[in-house]
Amino acid sequence: MSAILIWGAGAIGGTIGAYLARDGVEVILVDRDADHVAAMNRDGLKIEGPIDNFTVAARACTPSEVSGVYDRIFLCVKAHHTDEAARALAPHLPDDGYVVSFQNGLNELVIAEVVGKARTVGAFINFGADYMGPGIVNFSGRGAFVVGEIDGAMSPRVQALHLLVKRFEPNAIITDNILGYLWGKLGYGALLFATALTNASICDGLAALEPRPLFCRLANEAVSVARALHVAPLGFNGYRPEAFVSAMPSAAADASFDAMVTHNAKSAKTHSGIWRDLAVRRRATEVDAQLGPIVRFGGDVGIATPVTRELIAMIHEIESGALPLQWSNLAELEKRSALPGV
Repeated sequence: MSAILIWGAGAIGGTIGAYLARDGVEVILVDRDADHVAAMNRDGLKIEGPIDNFTVAARACTPSEVSGVYDRIFLCVKAHHTDEAARALAPHLPDDGYVVSFQNGLNELVIAEVVGKARTVGAFINFGADYMGPGIVNFSGRGAFVVGEIDGAMSPRVQALHLLVKRFEPNAIITDNILGYLWGKLGYGALLFATALTNASICDGLAALEPRPLFCRLANEAVSVARALHVAPLGFNGYRPEAFVSAMPSAAADASFDAMVTHNAKSAKTHSGIWRDLAVRRRATEVDAQLGPIVRFGGDVGIATPVTRELIAMIHEIESGALPLQWSNLAELEKRSALPGV
């Protein structure tokens, strides 16, 4: 088989790629940040943090420098760059190859529009990592890792992919319901976006009792839309979609929040990548690509999603500098989403 082409060598792609390379797998890392590419080629790719610390020799290039074809391409760019990246990598994908989405959101749908459903494989990931600078990625916490064909088939290629990714995450699993995991991640991701309206850590945000009724409504919107689409959303790392079938707070919802806090407390990554984009890197988040489908599909099936819609709007206000990061944003979100006609 040809080398694995990892398109996007930041937090996710860099971490997975470094582990596979250290284990003897031939990988080529692609990133549009020329400084990052130069650092990896010159000094190697460094993984740091509480999980592991090592540097591995890396072969890296920018998108314009990619040549040849690759049977397996791991797409690891930010969700809102998926279409652009999929079109750039398409000429390097043979007819019998595949692209697997190691991203947040329903990017498999976008990828399939570009390269075709037959050449698209699904994945769900929830480990913690951050790009720290050229040639350096911080690996801060392990989490769920799932691969699966979009149609649920246990194909030879997805079984081989499963064995491959277990070199990075020994507890990785294979599933016949990858869409269930992806919709589960949309619900959990919505909660992370809500905590990112504030400067609170993930744990502090999810542990707080005051915003839980709002958070229950938010999670319920994702769960309700998924169920209306005949998708059974699945839980992971403390998030339990079944606890949010009702928009009302409950003992089951409280137990899920507590379990999410317990899981996140194990990670050295205190704040989400969303918060880091807003507060540190000061760049656009993945909010439209991640939460937009909840609103869009909700409209298709007649499910109202006012909390999600207003959350997207407030994230954009923070991105533009019109709204500061502050705890009172949660009360503002509750107020806006309760307005008549919203």
